[in-house]
Amino acid sequence: MHQHTLNKWQHNHNFVTAHEHGEKRTLQVLILTAITMVVEIIAGSMFGSMALLADGWHMGTHVAAFMIAIFVYRYARKHANNPAFTFGTGKVSVLGGFASAIALSVVALVMVVESTQRIFDPQIIQFNEAIGIAILGLIVNIASAFILRDNHHHSHGEHHHHDHNLKAAYFHVLADALTSLLAIIALCTGKYFGWNWMDPIMGIVGAAIITRWAYGLLKETSPILLDASIEKEYKNAIQQTIENDSDNLIADFHIWKVGANHYAAIISLVTHFPKPSEHYKKLLQNFDKLSHITIEINQCIDKECIAQKKSL
Repeated sequence: MHQHTLNKWQHNHNFVTAHEHGEKRTLQVLILTAITMVVEIIAGSMFGSMALLADGWHMGTHVAAFMIAIFVYRYARKHANNPAFTFGTGKVSVLGGFASAIALSVVALVMVVESTQRIFDPQIIQFNEAIGIAILGLIVNIASAFILRDNHHHSHGEHHHHDHNLKAAYFHVLADALTSLLAIIALCTGKYFGWNWMDPIMGIVGAAIITRWAYGLLKETSPILLDASIEKEYKNAIQQTIENDSDNLIADFHIWKVGANHYAAIISLVTHFPKPSEHYKKLLQNFDKLSHITIEINQCIDKECIAQKKSL
């Protein structure tokens, strides 16, 4: 019977990057956006302005996105050490970013449909009220963007951590700010020059820009969710480090992301002179992207391995 604990040989599977500031600031923006949403919906109902009502409900979609972001932060933290998740909840933040990118795409699609309808069926716009509320919405969105942007820069600049959840929330705020800015431009040109057609055109322009943001976020998060490997150069460097030591030959090699900033690797190697797994892990200690390494050591008992090694 073993008389030792297994702590020395057990791995830590908590790959959740702490983002307390991101959660706190996202909550602040959620409250601010929700209040503005209510004001716009009430104002739109009082002034009979469909533009204000539409913008109010549009902000409601972003409130829902921020609620998803808050849920993601808390769920990841609560279940960080839950054994039901093989490699922890490090990808929950990435999944939140992916879901928000889908939501951004839907918002862009709705904007295109609504703008197209208004090109063929123009509506009467109460310019003064709509401009006033649009300016209020822009101010709120700019303030929200600064709240999120400060933490976004902090996470990347100091700790090099990628918070896809926060980035998605930031894009939602930018989308709202862009919508408000384009609405102000369209409403002002409509009021002073009679260019009512600018309103739907600006809606389509805004939808195109939001779609571009959503595509970028999808492109960034989807490979992580699909267990895409690391850059080829980084993987080759790992392989060379292992194979340059003694007569090691890597037979199988898998590396993938288990969190926003953490990689896991499974390496199966063949050698005539096997050493403890800690020896090979120590060879990789300078590869700081690797957070979880599993080494499989196979002893070669014939000359075929040497021949194959020399032929490489």
